[in-house]
Amino acid sequence: MKIKKGDEVVVIAGKDKGATGRVLRVDLQRERVVVEGVNMITKNIKADAQRAGKESGQVKVEAALHVSNVALVEDGKPVRVGYRLNEDGSKVRISRRSGKEI
Repeated sequence: MKIKKGDEVVVIAGKDKGATGRVLRVDLQRERVVVEGVNMITKNIKADAQRAGKESGQVKVEAALHVSNVALVEDGKPVRVGYRLNEDGSKVRISRRSGKEI
């Protein structure tokens, strides 16, 4: 997967199209990412003795998006990501728009 935790991404499809945020989590098996402040859902939580007296209620949390619906951001614009091998044999991500290392 070409998107990593901590990357700045823009949503390119869906109800939050155009929103940007930082990647909080990446699920490699399901090919999904959780982006900060994007795709917010409301969850109902139960009061639980194990949660140290926390009350029940509703909590807004970010839901996962499919990785195909987000793109990496470079200079405010979405970019495609490629790979290049350096002279020392290390593999680095590059921007297809500018050719710069990410």
